Amino acid sequence: MTLMRWVYLALAVWGAIHPMYYFVSWFLEQGWNLGAMIDAWYVNDATTGLTWDLTIAAVSLTIWIVAEVAVRRNWSALIAIPATYCIGVSCGLPLYLFLRSRPVD
Repeated sequence: MTLMRWVYLALAVWGAIHPMYYFVSWFLEQGWNLGAMIDAWYVNDATTGLTWDLTIAAVSLTIWIVAEVAVRRNWSALIAIPATYCIGVSCGLPLYLFLRSRPVD
C-alpha cells in the first residue's frame, strides 16, 4: 500500500473519531434528540453558514462518487456516501480517496 493510501486511511479514521467525540458529548449533555441538534446547527449565522458549507460539500462529493463509480465500476467506493452523511465530509472524502486509489485489477 502506498504512503498516500495510508494518509487517506488515517484521515478517514481521524475524520470519523474526532467529530464523533463532539457529537456524542453534545448528545450526552443535551439528550439524544436529533431535532435539538439540527436546531443547534442554525442557532446563528456562523453555524448556519458552516452547515450549508458542509451540506454543499457533501452533495458535491456524492455526485462525484456516483459519477466516478459509474465509469470505474468500483462499487465498494459507494460506502463513502453513507459515511459522508452519517459521520461527515471529514470521513467520507478521505475514505473515498482511499478506496479510489487502490490498484486497478
